[in-house]
Amino acid sequence: MSDLDVAVVEQVAETVVLDELWPLYRTVFGDFDDLDTWCEQVWDRHSARAGFRVALARTGGRLVGFGYGYTGERGQGWTDTAATVLPSQVASDWLGGHFELVSIGVDEAARGTGIGRRLLAALTDGVDQSRWMLMTSSDPDDPARRLYRSTGWAVIGPGFTDDQVIMGRAWPTRP
Repeated sequence: MSDLDVAVVEQVAETVVLDELWPLYRTVFGDFDDLDTWCEQVWDRHSARAGFRVALARTGGRLVGFGYGYTGERGQGWTDTAATVLPSQVASDWLGGHFELVSIGVDEAARGTGIGRRLLAALTDGVDQSRWMLMTSSDPDDPARRLYRSTGWAVIGPGFTDDQVIMGRAWPTRP
């Protein structure tokens, strides 16, 4: 998509969340039925975390994709649950102070055009953490899992359910 614009921001205007991000999130993931529950259980907590950043992809001014993450720490739900499913040494090496990639979502009509790859690159560009983590499908042929694998992520352990895995990408620490 030649007219694709991807911007990374640390805060998102409420109107963008309500009018664009939530409807796209709901269409892509379908795991919440209403905005209030999603905001209360996910968005408000995540967007307030240290290191929060979101990448928004627009074409022709229309939001067609997004991705976001933040600094994962002990005491946060995902990190603490990951500590119970990962082998103890992996959990010790990876969890706490990592960049946690929470979601990448692309409008169905725009999938397969490289938007997910662009979102991932923009979202992680300049991230200081040496360890990045996410949870995705255990199906090696799932498009999201193929994207992560093709950009240097590897499975580091099981996910929270049998159909998920936790993937990580490590960078050398800076001197």
